[in-house]
Amino acid sequence: MRNTITETVTKVHHWNDTLFSFKTTRGSSFTFENGQFVMIGLEVDSRPLLRAYSIASANYEEELEFFSIKVADGALTSRLQKIQVGDEIILTTRATGTLVPGYLKPGKHLYLLSSGTGLAPFMSIIKDPFIYDAFEKVILVHSVRYISELAYKDEIEKELPQNEYFGEDVKNKLLYYPTVTREAFQYQSVNELQDSESHHTRITSLLTSGQLTENLGLPDINTHDDRFMICGNNNMLRDLMHILDEKGFSKATSRTLGEYVIEQAFIEK
Repeated sequence: MRNTITETVTKVHHWNDTLFSFKTTRGSSFTFENGQFVMIGLEVDSRPLLRAYSIASANYEEELEFFSIKVADGALTSRLQKIQVGDEIILTTRATGTLVPGYLKPGKHLYLLSSGTGLAPFMSIIKDPFIYDAFEKVILVHSVRYISELAYKDEIEKELPQNEYFGEDVKNKLLYYPTVTREAFQYQSVNELQDSESHHTRITSLLTSGQLTENLGLPDINTHDDRFMICGNNNMLRDLMHILDEKGFSKATSRTLGEYVIEQAFIEK
């Protein structure tokens, strides 16, 4: 197939029975912006079977990383979840997408709202040193069904603050807010001393009730200071877009900057 390359799997990590991630080699000519996606897949019946996957690694890292669900009867994921180190993955040669910070108007606070594997593009963004120059606070919200699905939690809480290049910015500016919808979850930030709080609610409720900003000690969200990037399932996208529209926020397009942005290619028409 034209405009595709192959890369070799270098690491596979199974978070639980529904989620896994993997890393591959990265060709020197492959470039992308943090937040973009690429088509990846496997050869099936002598033809490439490809799906869109956001890139979870930062654009300066030597390897590419992807975060995926496991679907037993999924055309691709039923096969992809069985990959091992040394296997080959097919990638398209160009990354693309609208879920990049460059589509946002300048602001003070950047809210990254994700559910499930929608965390992937935001892992690349919170590893971007320039994002901390652009915003006073970066708030990463990750909503999952079960505690075992809180992938990358240790990396966010423990590894990134120790990064030799931007670890201090992570400590001072990144606020991580995990929330679980189908089981009770008490959470205490590694940077805070106060008692743990219940993080057993949906992102939509966090925004409409004011719980998110109250828990983080931030002002109520407003169109002047706050910017949003959203990635998750289709219902979550539509619900959050409706909430932000009702609050007067404008959606970014490929032609105009806005106060929130989504990956337009992922939302079902």
